[in-house]
Amino acid sequence: MRLRDTDSSPAGLAFVTAVAAYDAIRQMARQVPIILKWPNDILAHDGSKLCGILLERASDAVIVGIGLNLVWHPQNLDRKVSDLRTLGATPPDAQTAVEIVAEAFARYLNIWRQSGLGNIVRHWEACAHPRGTALSAKLPDGTEVYGLYAGLNDEGALQLRLADGAIRAIHAADVFLI
Repeated sequence: MRLRDTDSSPAGLAFVTAVAAYDAIRQMARQVPIILKWPNDILAHDGSKLCGILLERASDAVIVGIGLNLVWHPQNLDRKVSDLRTLGATPPDAQTAVEIVAEAFARYLNIWRQSGLGNIVRHWEACAHPRGTALSAKLPDGTEVYGLYAGLNDEGALQLRLADGAIRAIHAADVFLI
């Protein structure tokens, strides 16, 4: 997609894409319980990764990659993964799945462009693991921080309640449910 001069910060596109993929999966497999994990992974009820998102920016273009496991998932990884079929759904064929995801992305992209990131962040929170969920965050410098999920701020930063009660804003990290 191409950024417009009037667009909010492109960092918000991770949340736009996450809620779009979440809603698309709900449309394809309503019976499969899923949650969002910060900032843009979609997990099954057992914590297995079902969908991942990667964004790459080049000038005014943002390439959005969505990896959704429909009928197969890799084996022997260092984390649990799954697919919609294994979770009991009858997913659509790949072309139909792409169309469902594209329609959802267009809808949430329009919301982001019209009203900014705030509504997207609130929707993301409604689809995420509950507040109080224990998390670990591996920061870019290699240090790990542990705490309880305390929501997101208006820019989408993860709010982590530390053991001493302080809230730490996490802007970049690999986050894991513990």
